[in-house]
Amino acid sequence: MPTIASGFKLSNGVRIPCIGLGTWQVPDDQELVAHIHDAIEIGYRHIDTAHIYGNERCVGEAVRTCGLPREKIFVTSKLWNTDRGYKETLAAFDLTLKTLGLEYLDLYLIHWPAAKGEPMTWQSINSGTWRAMEEIYKSGRVRAIGVSNFLIHHLVPLLARANIAPMVNQLEFHPGYMQLPTVQFCQQRGIQVSAWSPLGRGALIRHPVLCELGKKYGVSSAQISLRWCLQHGAVALPKSLNPQRRRQNADLFSFSLSKEDMERLDNLPQTGFSGLDPDHVTF
Repeated sequence: MPTIASGFKLSNGVRIPCIGLGTWQVPDDQELVAHIHDAIEIGYRHIDTAHIYGNERCVGEAVRTCGLPREKIFVTSKLWNTDRGYKETLAAFDLTLKTLGLEYLDLYLIHWPAAKGEPMTWQSINSGTWRAMEEIYKSGRVRAIGVSNFLIHHLVPLLARANIAPMVNQLEFHPGYMQLPTVQFCQQRGIQVSAWSPLGRGALIRHPVLCELGKKYGVSSAQISLRWCLQHGAVALPKSLNPQRRRQNADLFSFSLSKEDMERLDNLPQTGFSGLDPDHVTF
């Protein structure tokens, strides 16, 4: 991983840049376009959005007008909960592509698992949704497909019915909230882990252990957390509207954390957890 644009190889051979720019809660306006253009100039090549973020229009505009060929930018979007199901997923993907103004996506994810009610019911919903995802993938309009916030008990029944295994699972993953059993389950099956909220909603930026390690390595506490993600083999998706911090977040390749410091971060008590449990996210 010598640069921000370098990344991990997915199970189908597609490469995903190891650092992406998160866009959650960023308004769909020209300021977002400017933020993305600046990030691309710094070296970011991965932009993460979702239908529910409401900013696909300007994300697509930024990608189209950034000055780089489309194939140089990796774009991720996600299917929202109200669009689960076979027919609904196909229609939602068409709308996402239209809103983005792009001919294809690099990665499309099921944003949250269905997990409400009888297991056979929600497992069937997830399976039907995944069948549509497989069809979209086979059509060539997306280069990779995956899931987000799927824990082991969501993944097992999905994998049992799938013809194509998810290539990515985007999880809340950061020091103080590792979700280690799910991460290990994914890694053992060739499912790439991608980390949302890699800075623990900002809590890790102020955490004394990360601040101490930042001084030790001569970097920011945010860089410590992001580097930790990379050394665990996870894609990191930090969000920052501050150009200086955005540049710092991309500068992760001039240092590496020692085994002892990695273990210290691994053993942090719960910190920065969003409180979002996939079994209870039904909105």
